[in-house]
Amino acid sequence: MKAAVYDPKRSSPFRLVEVIEVPRPQLVPGHVLLRVMACGVCRTDLHITEGDLPPLLPSVIPGHQIVGEVIEGASARIPMGTRVGVSWMGGTDGDCWYCQAKMENLCNHPVFTGYSLNGGYAEYVLAREDFVYPLPGNLDDAQVAPLLCAGIIGFRSLRVAGVLPGEKVGLFGFGSSAALAIRILQFWRCQVYVVTRGQAHREMATSLGASWVGDEDAIPPVALDRAITFAPSGKVVVNALSSLRKGGVVAVNAIHLDQMPSFDYDKLLWGERQIRSVANMTRDDARDFLELARQLQFRPEVTIFSLDNAHDALLAVKNEDKSGSIVIVP
Repeated sequence: MKAAVYDPKRSSPFRLVEVIEVPRPQLVPGHVLLRVMACGVCRTDLHITEGDLPPLLPSVIPGHQIVGEVIEGASARIPMGTRVGVSWMGGTDGDCWYCQAKMENLCNHPVFTGYSLNGGYAEYVLAREDFVYPLPGNLDDAQVAPLLCAGIIGFRSLRVAGVLPGEKVGLFGFGSSAALAIRILQFWRCQVYVVTRGQAHREMATSLGASWVGDEDAIPPVALDRAITFAPSGKVVVNALSSLRKGGVVAVNAIHLDQMPSFDYDKLLWGERQIRSVANMTRDDARDFLELARQLQFRPEVTIFSLDNAHDALLAVKNEDKSGSIVIVP
């Protein structure tokens, strides 16, 4: 099969992944083999292929926002031909304290799609049967792909921040995840304040009905109840913290963050403000979000790249010069 492969020894800024022929995955017990129909491109894929995250395999096929059709390994829950989604959490041990305490996102021995397991920048992918999700039928393949990480992790970020209906919420960075989260916030009747770097992203936030939009150094005109940061920047976290009311919460939606600058505790954190990290997601997060997406009839804006142009798709995420979510279609 054709796949875009990241090899840390061969990768360069000019060719983050190489499109080559590799063996098609072979079915193993407890798994399903999927024909890939679409795969969203996530900033985590960029962190992997640029070396911000240490390699876990000699080489890997990235991609963890996978829409696929079951062609082998069907079960009573997932019949042959079912359209399913695969996300970042590719499996957990099920036995550790965190799994037993219903915090499987913090599992001691997880596996990650497109990082410690081969992912969806390919024509076929193998996935654990109990970690795939039947998908709503009212979205096409490219539109549903970004929901499978950007959507789910954005939804979890709102939960971690403790967002309540009607609150003032800041979104710092406005890529794929934030563009989906704003829909949920509007459904909850929240006022949404967006701070983001790219002009295309500011225009998108305005078009999606944000209450206020500013550039990366702007401070929202009101004190925020909650803030979610999507940019992998410690400076952005401090900016978000400086925008909070007393008792407010910043949820940091980033698997990798550059160095956190020093900040004034007395002015910015005192007053029972909180900084919380968002780590992975649970299957309940995925199921709850996908049901909400079905109810709200999510139709995210997407820009499609072919599998042959996977490198360019990654650069589109890096440069933030395309509207909506980036999706690879084999």
